[in-house]
Amino acid sequence: MNKKRGQQSIIFSSPPVITSTANIVGPMEGEGQLTEFYDKILEDTLDGNSSWEKCESKMMEWAINTAVNKDNSVLGDIDYVLAGDLLNQLMSTHFALRGIGRPFLGLYGACSTLAEGMLLASTLIDGSFGNKTIAAASSHHDAAERQYRFPTEQGVQRPMVAQWTVTGSGAVVISATGNGPRITAATVGKIVDIGLKDPNAMGPAMAPAAADTLWHHFEDCGRRPDYYDMIYTGDLGSVGKALVIELFKAKGVDLSANYEDCGCMIFKDNQDVHAGASGCASSAIVFTGYIYRLLMQQKLHRILFVGTGSLHSTTSYQQKDSIPCIAHAVAIEM
Repeated sequence: MNKKRGQQSIIFSSPPVITSTANIVGPMEGEGQLTEFYDKILEDTLDGNSSWEKCESKMMEWAINTAVNKDNSVLGDIDYVLAGDLLNQLMSTHFALRGIGRPFLGLYGACSTLAEGMLLASTLIDGSFGNKTIAAASSHHDAAERQYRFPTEQGVQRPMVAQWTVTGSGAVVISATGNGPRITAATVGKIVDIGLKDPNAMGPAMAPAAADTLWHHFEDCGRRPDYYDMIYTGDLGSVGKALVIELFKAKGVDLSANYEDCGCMIFKDNQDVHAGASGCASSAIVFTGYIYRLLMQQKLHRILFVGTGSLHSTTSYQQKDSIPCIAHAVAIEM
């Protein structure tokens, strides 16, 4: 079978299996809409650590170890770990992986990191380069705010288009064999930059990248949106989600019937997160909890999971540059 489809997509010959998942979240996430779908909820955002960054590392380490345990495996069974976070030089991930002791590939796709990791892990498995891999991602609200925006102690008022970075981590075990939903196809995204420069308005910046990847996935794979029970983007929030629907409407396609954004699913309306959730952990905790459980219960049979990433840095936006964005798609079927 020709694995390459169109310009950007892959059809896997031997679709890898998602054999287990695990997640851990902060207290605010634990009070949101998906409480029952989390493996562990922290009592506070430090969890006994001396910094938010160290807490984030511990969350990722916990998520990876728990996913391995739920898979009835040991770390020695894992051929590769593909993981990343939002912080400079992936420091939360690098410190987390010190105790894991497995071959490691660090990824920076911003909030698209889990989908990117799942795509690459599936390629390794389908290519017979390993039998068992892990994809993982994390973010921490306070650590991300300190790096990208303002000291949290300042209490800076956020604009209504802004989103709340999720505190949490999710890990996925992807195997050559086993029981669970299979990753059947994937679409690698392109950088899309429409010229927006406001780092608080990530949903509008990322929406065109999400729409571009979705469009190419449908074209490359010869599928329509209704092929899937649900399509989930990662963290566009309410503003970005509405823009994706409008972009498809302009092409004569109604995406609204089976489309949701993970950033709109985590928090309750009274939690004052403005446009919704964001961060690497936004899609990670929703997929490893809510979506995976529905797949395993066969309440969903086919889903398209689209990680979305805003690839700006503290340096780039201080230099008044625009925000490059990306989205990667993974098709998952029972």
